[in-house]
Amino acid sequence: MNVLALNAGSSSLKVALFAIDARGEACLARGEVERIAEDKGRLALKDGEGRVLAEDDAAAYPDHVTALHAAFDALDGASLPRAEVVGHRFVHGGPEHSAPARVDAELRASLTALVRFAPLHLPAELAVLDATAARSPGLPQVVCFDTAFHRTLPEIAERFALPRDLFDAGVRRYGFHGLSYEYVVETLGAAVLGRAVIAHLGNGASMAAVKDGKSVDTTMGLTPAGGLVMGTRVGDLDPGVVVHLMDHHGCGARELEALVNERSGLLGVSGTTSDMKALLEASPHDGRAALAVDMFAYSARKFVGALAAVLGGLDTLVFTGGIGERAAPVRERICRGLGHLGVTLDAERNARADACVSPEKSACRVLVVPTDEERMIARHAFRLL
Repeated sequence: MNVLALNAGSSSLKVALFAIDARGEACLARGEVERIAEDKGRLALKDGEGRVLAEDDAAAYPDHVTALHAAFDALDGASLPRAEVVGHRFVHGGPEHSAPARVDAELRASLTALVRFAPLHLPAELAVLDATAARSPGLPQVVCFDTAFHRTLPEIAERFALPRDLFDAGVRRYGFHGLSYEYVVETLGAAVLGRAVIAHLGNGASMAAVKDGKSVDTTMGLTPAGGLVMGTRVGDLDPGVVVHLMDHHGCGARELEALVNERSGLLGVSGTTSDMKALLEASPHDGRAALAVDMFAYSARKFVGALAAVLGGLDTLVFTGGIGERAAPVRERICRGLGHLGVTLDAERNARADACVSPEKSACRVLVVPTDEERMIARHAFRLL
């Protein structure tokens, strides 16, 4: 089966085409449309061997639908096999959806009600879903919910300390980056992971405590704004700060939403950028950049300790996501001070980003696993159909 995976971000659209059978999958093509809604976007598409099939640095993509059609045109122009099913990443499944599902009229209607849970992400994802249906009527589509992996949370972890009627209305911890966590668990296996903390660190960042291959706690909550310090998101925040901003700074709901999601985190602390690579380069001569990096690592270190307490110990610490996979100095700063959990790094292995960056026979293995959400989406679509 030829499966096309679509992964719509806030300003990007990732695409990947896989040929899948019962023995495994082969990537036929992978690409991305970046800088959606900016003056100048970028499209790149490569085959499974990394050879360029299409590239455009001049076109503008005002919205995700335009980006989708450009990606489909690039795939068609490369004479690749036609997709027989399309799988989509959906950030939020709300309280009703706990597994991938094939899209029909009933499901499509129910997805609209989820927008209230993720208003920054779901409108674009729904637009991509509808544009795909309009372009290829009859092509089966599957939605994969990023929150589904965390539906195994026990109530003690899932609930906020709020009245029961709010919990029943869906105000609870959902967790995110579930497709990334699923990929790591399938790649390594539950037995190898043991009691594990998986750190998905990128512009959006979260961690999950995993036991027996299942999520038992995670750092993000009702929305992807909570937990760790992130690129532009504040992470965990005293709710009294929100009340203070409303009472004394005249902030309304939309302004607060922009503050906690778009103007905070690494960008807010540094005052310059949310890009970790740029911050690391600037840190030696820019105190605010250095502080932003230190706060990111400090926040992550605290959550490793907290999730290890939930697990009753730590057998494996996994780094994944763009920062987790590529920023050796950040891995080192996070692990510094976690020796009481058996976490140590081998400096040379860490600098090379080896699969295992801890010394031999360490009490806690520290691993670097490149994630592949698109491959996980394709697997779900194949298994479902």
